[in-house]
Amino acid sequence: MIPRPTGLRARLVITFTLVAVAASFMVATIGYELAKTALVRRAESTSIELVTKELGRVDFPVGTLRTGEAPPNSRNLERLGQTLMAPGRSVLIEYRSLSFARGPLNLADVPGELYGRAKQSLVTQRKIVRGRLYFIVGAEVYRKEDGVPEPTGLRAFVFFPLDDDEDQLATLRNTLAQGGAVIVLVALGVALLSARQVLLPVRRLSAAAQALGQGRLDTRLPVHGQDELAELTARFNDAAAALELSVSELRSLEAMSRRFVADVSHELRTPLTAMTAVADMLSEEAARLPHAPAEAVRLVLREIERLRELVEHLIEVSRFDAGTATLNLEPVNVADAIQDCLEVRGWTEKVRVNCARSLTVGVDPRRFDVIVANLVGNALKHGEPPVLVSARGTENGLEVKVRDHGAGIPQEALAHVFDRFFKAGAGRARSQGSGLGLAITKANVLLHGGTISVRRQNPGTLFTVWLPHSRNAPLS
Repeated sequence: MIPRPTGLRARLVITFTLVAVAASFMVATIGYELAKTALVRRAESTSIELVTKELGRVDFPVGTLRTGEAPPNSRNLERLGQTLMAPGRSVLIEYRSLSFARGPLNLADVPGELYGRAKQSLVTQRKIVRGRLYFIVGAEVYRKEDGVPEPTGLRAFVFFPLDDDEDQLATLRNTLAQGGAVIVLVALGVALLSARQVLLPVRRLSAAAQALGQGRLDTRLPVHGQDELAELTARFNDAAAALELSVSELRSLEAMSRRFVADVSHELRTPLTAMTAVADMLSEEAARLPHAPAEAVRLVLREIERLRELVEHLIEVSRFDAGTATLNLEPVNVADAIQDCLEVRGWTEKVRVNCARSLTVGVDPRRFDVIVANLVGNALKHGEPPVLVSARGTENGLEVKVRDHGAGIPQEALAHVFDRFFKAGAGRARSQGSGLGLAITKANVLLHGGTISVRRQNPGTLFTVWLPHSRNAPLS
């Protein structure tokens, strides 16, 4: 099965060519039929005129003989026949018991209907006889006496071969076919050129749209002419200009927002430092305070800690947004790095680790610690024990998995767990954490050139991190 052309260029060329072929065929057919009709009519008219003229010049007496007239003889019929003869013709003449025949045909080849009608008037017929096409003219000679025509019984049949006419028609057919082929080729060339001219602005629009999609918002196209494509090009330029203006405004607003977050985060660090110092003093005195003040102090301490964590995360996020986050790769023993991460945060007894002691990779130690800490902390806060951490080397990188055995993240929330400030479930709005941990984790993974994914387990949730090989510190 031939596939249907889908490109606009192919459809234009095919349509143009089909129209040219149809037009050429119609013109050739009409021309051929007109030429054929004219040629046949000319041949028939010439043949009838010849027979009529020669039979009208019969000078020997036929029919009812008058006083002093002698009946015609064979020489009279032969002389009449010779005037009608020509190469390729067959002439048949009969008069009572006399007859004359010249050529390859005889009276047996005369169609019976034509033979019968020849007694009344001049008759004609085209017929294939012995494999050749002939134009047969038959007529009876009439003799006028006192203005009244009298049939004489002298009949002549002339077979005019149409071979030359058929050859001319064949030549005409070949000429028309060759001319049609040339016209189709010319039409195909014109179609290709026209399609190119028509589609050139479309290709330019496509390339310009692609350039816009790649971020080159200053892309514009020259406008030529005043047709529909020129109008479309002008509309494209207007849309591109409006898009560039809108994107510029959005980028300015985004940059202002990032600067605002970064500035606020840095400004909050100073009062937070003082509040943390005071909080440390209050925490030492909380045990000696009455119950209600002690609970208030502990609440303030928790909120200060949450605020400190939020500010640190905002500062980290602002670095990623500003593109200033850097990667300092060095060889790291994965088992030791995971164990140090857990010990610093007091999670050693709560987490089981499965990692080869000799596994060493090239990563940024600080950012790898953030990745592990955020994933394990998320599992401890929102999942249920046991929390498992496993790490193994693969052919092209390091794979780290963190799994808990809790209720798991809802299916509809899996696509948003790495979004900033996203918390699964309405009941977690005031839970511990800033809502930025997993977003920062993903940013650190991507900074390493790796990937991170999450999927539900039965029970629990599984996070999988893949980090590629480092050229500076190959996997061992």
